[in-house]
Parts: sequence; C-alpha cells; structure tokens
Amino acid sequence: MSVKSTHQFTVYNHESGVNIFKILILLNELGLTYKEYLLDFGRQEQKEEWYRKMMPNGRIPALVDHWNNDKVVWESNAMLLYICTHYDKDKKFLVSEPNDVADMNTWLFFQASHQGPFFGQLQWFSLYHEEQIPSAVKRYTDETLRILGVLDSVLKDREWLVGNKCTLADIAFVKCNEYATRDLLGDQFNFREEFPHVYRWHRTLMARPAVAWVFKYKAEQDCGRERQHVTGETHSSYETRVSELSTKQTSRNA
Repeated sequence: MSVKSTHQFTVYNHESGVNIFKILILLNELGLTYKEYLLDFGRQEQKEEWYRKMMPNGRIPALVDHWNNDKVVWESNAMLLYICTHYDKDKKFLVSEPNDVADMNTWLFFQASHQGPFFGQLQWFSLYHEEQIPSAVKRYTDETLRILGVLDSVLKDREWLVGNKCTLADIAFVKCNEYATRDLLGDQFNFREEFPHVYRWHRTLMARPAVAWVFKYKAEQDCGRERQHVTGETHSSYETRVSELSTKQTSRNA
C-alpha cells in the first residue's frame, strides 16, 4: 500500500468546472480529506502526458485515492460510486434493496447521458460558440426544459429520487440544475411555477450544509483564468454575457 498522505484524495479540476461540485459535495458530506489540483487549461495542461496517463480522455474531473494504492477514477458519476462503495460504510448516500440500486443507477446514467450533455450544449451555444445559431439555442433550451419536466413528473410523488432519502442520484443533478435555472434559461424562466416539484427538491438540496459550503467555496475561487485563456474574454465580460442571456431568449409561449 502507498504511504498514507495527509489527505486521502487529490481531485483534478479547474476553476470553472461543473462536474466537480458533486464530487466535493460528497467528500464533504462524508468528512473525507482531499486537495484540489487546478489544471491550467490555458496551456492545455489537461492534455499533457502526465495527466493523460491518469485520465486518457484528457478531461476533468479525475480522482486519485492515495489510501488505495493511488487508485485513479474518472467520469464524475463513477467517482461518486467509487467513493461511496469504499467509504460510505453506513450507506448514508447509497441504497440496499436491489430494485432501489437499479433505480439509483438509472438516474445516474440519465444525469450523465441527458442532463449533463444537453445543459452543456445550451451553455456552449448560448455563451461560447463563435456565431449565433438561434436554432441550436432553441433546441437545447427545449431539451433542458424537457429534462426538468422528466424530473418534475417523478418528484411530484416523492421527496427524493430513490429510497426515500437523499442519495447519489440527487447529488448528481444539483449543479447543472442550479446553473441552468439561475443563468441559462434567462429571466423569463420561473423555476417555481414551471417545475414546482423540482424547485422544492432543489431548494432542499441547496440548503444542505455541505452543498452550501461547496457552492460558496467555488464562488470565491477565481473562475476567470480558464475562460480568459480559452475564449479570450475576462470574467467580467463573461458575467455581462450571462446577464444578457435573457434578452436572447425567445418566449417559449410564442
């Protein structure tokens, strides 16, 4: 076994990463120790050989468990499962019944294959693409609303997605939902009225101390460096573009 370090995990990330939120939330919920390594996307550090040896896809996040022979895990929902399988001995965020396990895994796959990619494309075509393509923005806006609708239809009859408690399935959705409903859907979007059950669930998640701490911590982290290197814009100009999103949103009732 590797010599134990003072922290159990190293989490590789960069300042404005989205998928890192769920990992940091879980580590804090379980009281596990870690440090962040912030990759410099400006010099393509995530594509360097040393990192690609750990993370062949050259993306973020990645996790190294120093107390398990420096085991490397990548893909954020796989990281959630790894952490809980090894270290959530009380099954605080896991379920035991086989049907519940299947349901939890289904939601984790749904988050990774639907919410993450479609919300990400809405972000890209709203903020970063070099030319305005209204049809692309409309497509991914519609998909984002559809996915929120899927969640709303399920949560109308339950407090949590699986097992009558907060599990990995719930934690996996929190950051993308926060980003989409706060910024990407514009100021014409009324979260509480349009998706009341998701709204209630999301507010309950955001009120958890570990979730609140991670969001505060990441908000205080300088998130301008990566955007300035990759897109040429400063953090202040990015914030201006976000604030102007609502003027680019066409009425969904038109």
